[in-house]
Amino acid sequence: MEFESVQSNTTAKLPILKLENGNSWVSVSQTSQDNGTSVTKMSVPVTAEEKTNKKNDVKARSLLLMALSNEHQLTFSQYSDAKTMFAAIETRFGGNEATKKTQKTLLKQQYEKFSASSTESLDSIFNRL
Repeated sequence: MEFESVQSNTTAKLPILKLENGNSWVSVSQTSQDNGTSVTKMSVPVTAEEKTNKKNDVKARSLLLMALSNEHQLTFSQYSDAKTMFAAIETRFGGNEATKKTQKTLLKQQYEKFSASSTESLDSIFNRL
């Protein structure tokens, strides 16, 4: 019985870093050739503000996805940032002007009919309102 030895070489591409202003490391853009086309990649935010914005955007996207039911999460997870995702959700579930007007009218009617007894606690009144 003969066994063949298979060798495979794998390489990991690590980001190239450089020291900026003597106090922080930043990622250097990398250029690669794909099918004769030059592609430059810069994947990591470099300033503290960009890092904070990216972190906030990831949190916002996560919150929006958690608010959706499971059947809609796959549809909206394709959006890369929270702003476009929220716009798509608003478009999908916002309804047209007639629906919005009807909802406002119903809410006004419920508010006008709202009453509370003096024996009820303020917290329970607030929760019902």
